[in-house]
Parts: sequence; structure tokens; C-alpha cells
Amino acid sequence: MATSSFLGNRYWVLRHGKSIPNEMGLIVSSMENGTLEEYSLAPEGVNQAQLAGELFQKELMEKKILIENVRICYSPFSRTSHTAKVVASVLDIPFDGPQCKYSVIWALDEKYPFVKPEGGESVSDVVSRLTKALITIESAFQGCTILVVSHGDPLQILQTILHAAKEHDGPNCELASRIEEVKVPSVLSQHRKYALLTGELRAVI
Repeated sequence: MATSSFLGNRYWVLRHGKSIPNEMGLIVSSMENGTLEEYSLAPEGVNQAQLAGELFQKELMEKKILIENVRICYSPFSRTSHTAKVVASVLDIPFDGPQCKYSVIWALDEKYPFVKPEGGESVSDVVSRLTKALITIESAFQGCTILVVSHGDPLQILQTILHAAKEHDGPNCELASRIEEVKVPSVLSQHRKYALLTGELRAVI
């Protein structure tokens, strides 16, 4: 999987494993509640994260990607940081060290991503935040394999904009400009086709 010409890294996404809120049928989207320990992974979610880590490790070996070139970026919510920690353990890389980047990428888990609720965000808003996050990652790392551990909706949107930006024929290769040019309704409305199950790992670009 070659690095895209407008990106300096390879990207994989992983939706967090099944969480305690998932089992309880709760939507926990505020930072205040989302970072609480009691809203981390359920036992099934820990197993999903373990399996995702093993799959990721296998694919890294098949693609001859060195572990020292892997960086894990994750949302600060407990269900995502717990997932990232399990994966780091499988890969045998220090979760608290230079191999894992403690970047606050995004903490979004909106129930209705196309409607801008009071105090919430639209899909376009999410794209703006994702773009800033990608620019931060691209500035921090070059030639790395980045595993982004986050939530369902933002990971769907991230895949949508990266695939659209890759296919975009515009003359501008600068990341923010390419994403801005594809941030149109006809593109953003496709994000549901990139849905991930809990604990699902996927190579993006």
C-alpha cells in the first residue's frame, strides 16, 4: 500500500471495541462522561480490540511495515483509549512512550451527524476538525503507519474525505485544499457506506 502523493503517511482506522455504554444502550458523547473509567470497554470489546491488534500485527508483517514506524492516535474517550491500549499491548509497543502519540484527535460521537443539534456538529463541522487533526498528524510524522482509534461517525467521515481527496483531479496537492474542494454534499452524503462495526480494523490510504 503506497503512501498517497498528498499524504506523508499510511492510514488505518479502528473503531473502538464494544463498550459498556454500547451494552447498556447508552449514548455517551460528552467529554465529561466519555472519559470516565466506567464507560470503557466491555469484556467483549476487550476481545475485539485484542483480535484487531492481532490482525493489524499480521498485516504489518505481511506488508513488511516495521513496528517502530507505527503510531497510534486516538480519541481521549475511555472506550477509545482502552482500545488503543489493548492494541499497543498486542504490538508490544509502550503505550506511554514515543510509539504511541497522545494526540487529542477528535471526540465525536454524534447521534445525528447530518443535523447540527444545539451544542453539536454537522458533517461539515466534523470534516473541518478532521482536517485540522490530519494536518497535525502529517506535521508530526512522515513515512509512518498511523492507526487512528476513534468513534463510528468520525471514522466514516474520515474515510469518505480521504478517498475523495485521493481521487480528486484538481491541481492542488496540498491536503487542506484538496479536502476543502471535495467537501460537498454529494461526497459527504456517502459516508454511511464506510461504516465500521465495533472493533473493526480497516486500511484507508
